Amino acid sequence: MTEIGKKKVLLVITKSNWGGAQRYVFDVATNLNKEKFEVTVALGGDGPLKQKLELGGIRVISIPHLGRDVKITNDLKVFSTLRKLFRQEKPDILHLNSSKIGAMGSLVGRLTGISKIIFTAHGWAFNEDRKALSKVSIRLIAWFTIALSHQTIAVSNSVAERIKKWPGVGSKMTVISNGINLDLKTENEARQILFGDQIPQKTLILGTIGELHPVKGHRYLIEALADLNDFDYICTIIGEGEERKSLEELIRVKRLENKVYLFGHIDQAGSLLKSFDIFLLPSLSEALGYAVLEAGAAGLPVIASRVGGIPEIIANLKSGLLVTPRRPNEIKNALIYLIDHPEEMKSFGKNLKQTVEEKFSLKQMISETEKLYS
Repeated sequence: MTEIGKKKVLLVITKSNWGGAQRYVFDVATNLNKEKFEVTVALGGDGPLKQKLELGGIRVISIPHLGRDVKITNDLKVFSTLRKLFRQEKPDILHLNSSKIGAMGSLVGRLTGISKIIFTAHGWAFNEDRKALSKVSIRLIAWFTIALSHQTIAVSNSVAERIKKWPGVGSKMTVISNGINLDLKTENEARQILFGDQIPQKTLILGTIGELHPVKGHRYLIEALADLNDFDYICTIIGEGEERKSLEELIRVKRLENKVYLFGHIDQAGSLLKSFDIFLLPSLSEALGYAVLEAGAAGLPVIASRVGGIPEIIANLKSGLLVTPRRPNEIKNALIYLIDHPEEMKSFGKNLKQTVEEKFSLKQMISETEKLYS
């Protein structure tokens, strides 16, 4: 039973793996003011998010049959489960995350009379490489979700701008940028954890963190490194996903087996960022990019794609280098530039760290979210 004076918040997300949207749900659930809000999270699957939430003392409800792919029989069961769940929980605030549960949850929320439905847009799936008809369908679903929600949070100005002129929904959008609070290992601790004593002191360590998914653009980074012959470097790619086999094959074809390493998933990988000398994010699409925020918090010089909300974090040639997505040659040239200009490399890292500390704190994100709840 909810304590008198507290608002009951139900956060819902489709998948319980560990990505940007899942991290956002975890951060909101575990950092809301416990004297003002009682939080429950409902989700699909039994992944890392569920385990982390339970360890953090958050009540978690599993939704059977909930998954990203469209399966009519399963989705009808999910619809029925949501209706029962919302009637039973009677949340004051229903906070939906991810496209699928956003559409289903906002509709069921309206049907069950929930007075405040909030949807967080972590990015738009119609930005990804898809067929034209698929993009049109996804846009319609996105409009439907925003129209049914009372308020939509965009995690960057870029996300908000994409739907600003859509009929009837532009006024429902509020920008609340992602924020972080990162505990970092020292450079020596981080390198010892990742590499032991295997890496010579003068070797340049390049790195990135991200799911092995086509949208993260890892193959363009690998292609860029294939032409970087004049430097002693290694590149560490932390993350797991569907592209592992094709990336392993590309590394073999480019003869980079002793240069590029796929480390797989590492829990709390952000804490190890000081092991890198340069951070790279070759993504094809990003809403805002937790990885860039973490790299900035670690004071690293960053080379990142000029996509989505990334330019809202990095000022080109001031706090990092922005490159065109899908252009390995630009990544290579940016790396050469940083290596040849060590003072600027240091300055970029310092400036980015200042930007992240001033504009992208977890405390600020939670404070703005609580105001929207209230």
